[in-house]
Amino acid sequence: MKKLFQGFCMFLLLFSFTSLAYAQDEIRIGVIFPLTGPAASTGQVLLEGVRLAADIVNTKNNLNMPLAKTIGLPNLKGAKIKIIPGDHQGKPEIGMAEAERLITQEKVVAIIGCYNSGITATASQAAERYGIPFVNDSSTSPSLTERGFKWFFRTTPNDDLLSENFFHFLNDMKKKKKINANPIALFNENTLFGTDSRKYQEKYAAKYGYPISGVVLYPAKSTQLTSEIQKLKSYNPRIVMQTSYIADAILSMKGYKELNFAPDAILANNAGFIDPEFTKSLGKDANFILSREVWAKDLALKKPMIKTIADMFQKRTGKSMDGSSSRAFTATIVLADAINRAKSTEPAKIRQALLETNMKADQLIMPWDGVKFDAKTGQNMQGKGIIVQVQNGEYYTVWPFNLATKDVVWPFPKWEKR
Repeated sequence: MKKLFQGFCMFLLLFSFTSLAYAQDEIRIGVIFPLTGPAASTGQVLLEGVRLAADIVNTKNNLNMPLAKTIGLPNLKGAKIKIIPGDHQGKPEIGMAEAERLITQEKVVAIIGCYNSGITATASQAAERYGIPFVNDSSTSPSLTERGFKWFFRTTPNDDLLSENFFHFLNDMKKKKKINANPIALFNENTLFGTDSRKYQEKYAAKYGYPISGVVLYPAKSTQLTSEIQKLKSYNPRIVMQTSYIADAILSMKGYKELNFAPDAILANNAGFIDPEFTKSLGKDANFILSREVWAKDLALKKPMIKTIADMFQKRTGKSMDGSSSRAFTATIVLADAINRAKSTEPAKIRQALLETNMKADQLIMPWDGVKFDAKTGQNMQGKGIIVQVQNGEYYTVWPFNLATKDVVWPFPKWEKR
């Protein structure tokens, strides 16, 4: 019995030592993205953005951003970030289940995700219930920060700000190019992302005096959009504001060409229209789309660190960095910095450090004024949007005009004249 007791004590000692070493050596962060399903191509680049940021934190780099010039988290004895991925497959119930799995089984100290606004809504409910910090990198539905959640933080600007950007852009185009932008039609998918976008597009169209001739909502993950595009075309809009994930974005562009529909401009609400698969699948037919964005590679002309990070991303993935991967990258740096300042993996201390975040513009690869969260909502108050246009298969900043590297091609060329 004595030997058995001694053996049990040794086991406890070994277990305690192993657990302590585990806690000191690695900080486990969960990430939930669509790694399979219709948006898998986006999910994969999001995950690579997170992994690149973790690698920069874990190794020594000569970059002007938090934790780049040290190895690991110095306030936690050099502990390194370990990324634990989860796949929500584009399904809200799986997103919640993955969040619960990461928290209860994988013992993550925080979660990043989930791209799709509707899935971010469910996954963050699980984090809220367990009291785990949830950093949202790229979901833009304003309602996500209107729920009174204590543990939810969002680094990216939301669709309220980004929708208003569309009308600032149109007003500037009226002044610069003397364009006629009336009327507008809305073409949006019908999940939380699309329905929230519609609400704010209608709000700012009324505020800035732009008549809307029609609204078409279509089922997300549609396999054909012919009837919806015919209805859209019947409204005879000069401008189409569109909200679609990648599969729908590609499908709609093919439908526009097939039905010879070419309004003066298609103002896309990011998402599928900036996914690397968009230009890859459509080739020249992707040209001249305008999209709101939060990042573009050509901004490196004014901020060289953007090129450095984009080149690192290209080297490791063989793909170009985009708005999605850059936002995932940024959210990871912000979270890692907060954990380091917290000097702890206790959720409450990480949450407090996130509330105290005050990251400056020159420490980011985003064209933002910085990262500073609203204490009540968890929304970053210093984000900004830009407008990009696809020209010769590449995305170029065309607005604000002081950041532009290319002039806007307007109107959208007719299909037969390309």
